[in-house]
Amino acid sequence: MRSFKVPGADFYLRFHELSGLGVPLVFIHGLGCASSCDFPRVATDASLRPRRSFLLDLAGSGFSDKPQDFSYSLQAHVDCVIAWLENLAVPQVNLIGHSMGGSIAIMVASRRPDLIQRLIVAEPNLDAGGGAFSRAVAKYSEEDYLDEGHARLIEIAVRGNDQVWAGSMAVASPLAIHRQAVGLVNGEATSWREQLYQLEMPATVLFGEFSLPEPDVAVLPQHGIHTAVVPQAGHSMMWENPTGVAAAINAALNAQVV
Repeated sequence: MRSFKVPGADFYLRFHELSGLGVPLVFIHGLGCASSCDFPRVATDASLRPRRSFLLDLAGSGFSDKPQDFSYSLQAHVDCVIAWLENLAVPQVNLIGHSMGGSIAIMVASRRPDLIQRLIVAEPNLDAGGGAFSRAVAKYSEEDYLDEGHARLIEIAVRGNDQVWAGSMAVASPLAIHRQAVGLVNGEATSWREQLYQLEMPATVLFGEFSLPEPDVAVLPQHGIHTAVVPQAGHSMMWENPTGVAAAINAALNAQVV
């Protein structure tokens, strides 16, 4: 594990670097998760392992610091990710994001297309309104979520025997979770969907088979965005079928650019 001090701030991001060849893969996790938890089995799968990979934990999640004076807006995360990418001193990366991390990845690619060779996002938030989990968090006031809501959601995960989710949430900052959830529900001035449509680099959106039917499987290709379905998996596809996710990423990386 390596550390990166965010410029102009008093906290560190932490990330795994897996040695390998070619344009690096950069993985960004979703709400309540951590790349250090979600992506090791994906990045080390036989179909991807020859490639160099970076697994980044966003501020407030996983092994990264959890500052109390950070806004945890998606724009603030984008600033941190861009600063970190610049510090890696590689010409370009293939950027991969899941759920909220997919939305952040779209924003990074929109802001700094020079840094991104290909974009691959798995069930990202494309429109304001949030998903089931972010809406459940955002219905609390910030104070109530910190006082009781976060612990309640972890308890529900434990009762449902969702131990990986419970563990990821337990080490995440409740403040970060709430502010990120509110950001997903409120959306951005320019939607993630519109930002995605405007990108010029090759982009692929992955969906889990259990998430279907999903209109965007057909809608996105009309705007030049490739789509693919990961079999035997739903939204938590990295836990449910990491080999299938790796295969879908590998196919997207090797797809012919038209």
